[in-house]
Amino acid sequence: MKALRRISLFLVMSGVMLGLGGYGALKAEQFFYPNRYQPDRADGRTQAAQPDTIESPAEEQIIETAVGQAPVVTADTTYLLEEVNLNDGTIREKEESVPVKYIGLDREGLLEELEIYDDNPPLSELEQGFETIELTAFSKDRVVICKYYKPEIQGFYLMVADHFVVVCRGDDRRTPYISTEIVLEDLSDALQAEIIQGKYMENEDEVYTFLESYSS
Repeated sequence: MKALRRISLFLVMSGVMLGLGGYGALKAEQFFYPNRYQPDRADGRTQAAQPDTIESPAEEQIIETAVGQAPVVTADTTYLLEEVNLNDGTIREKEESVPVKYIGLDREGLLEELEIYDDNPPLSELEQGFETIELTAFSKDRVVICKYYKPEIQGFYLMVADHFVVVCRGDDRRTPYISTEIVLEDLSDALQAEIIQGKYMENEDEVYTFLESYSS
């Protein structure tokens, strides 16, 4: 009988010690991690605290929409280049690959790059008579850039068109530069022969001297 009592007392003491140990562990955890459990407003029960860094799907959608509002140049953007000759007004348009340095730029960023280009054009552009550059269209799908050139004319030729003397550009001998009212038949035979073959004039001074001499 005494042995039975001793066993019962031992079991009771073990249960009490286990309970006290569990309660102490819970209190210690609450002391060292006070934000792990927060009281629920409805019934006072505790619940695990949620990390502050988790964003709701609605917030993520708002952020993505805000970022996507400003169009930028991409590798898939159609890049059109227009070259305008200020001497004769001709325009040559061509499609090229988007320069790598333009990819990722919005409108303002691209304008800044073009301004830098305009202030310091390459030597090859200056040799072609580069004057200025401008952005004429911008969207994420299509960008149009216009370059203006005023190439130096390499001499002139006196040619004939409908019996009248015409001053043509020296680079192609076909593009009219000045139309005159000088009739070819009113000139001497030797001069007529020269003009029919294409009489070369080195500069504008020679051209205007000729016009002053033979204009009525």
